Amino acid sequence: MTHTEHQHASTEQRRTEVQRELGLTGDADPELDAFAARLAQEAGVPFAMVNVFTPDRQQFVGLHAPDGPDAAPVGRTMPLHHGFCRAVVDRARPLVLPDVFAAPRFAGDPVIDLLGIRTYAGAPLIHDGVVLGTVCAVGPDEKPQETGQDSLALVNRIRDEVMAHLYRRAGHQQPHTP
Repeated sequence: MTHTEHQHASTEQRRTEVQRELGLTGDADPELDAFAARLAQEAGVPFAMVNVFTPDRQQFVGLHAPDGPDAAPVGRTMPLHHGFCRAVVDRARPLVLPDVFAAPRFAGDPVIDLLGIRTYAGAPLIHDGVVLGTVCAVGPDEKPQETGQDSLALVNRIRDEVMAHLYRRAGHQQPHTP
């Protein structure tokens, strides 16, 4: 095993341990569904997720998606490299794309065609330096570039609320941020 492969395996192992410690089993979580629903409502988009990353997929432990006969089918899992959350996890920083087509790196992502995505805003769920997953909001209509700061503030606030909820639920002291 190369040094890079060993580092990746160690990171994945630590991520799994912390997720378990915070009660993020990968199963659908009604409390996290409620956070996703609030994020979708406040962002004015039909889809929002709280997801965790496992070594082989993304799992939506919190999900809000429209239902009905005309709604795009959204499951609780997605391949690791579909969507924009992988970039958030890799960067360990939020990502806001008011118009995904304006970012060539993301313009060909499969979720664009699957769900008709045109806008994305996501922030990483981080505990003790370990990125567990993200909170994100996605929608079918591009937004003006000037909405980026508001979207960033929203996903960061919901991310902080989700982390505070996870700490309380797991009986952990919430870490102080500088």
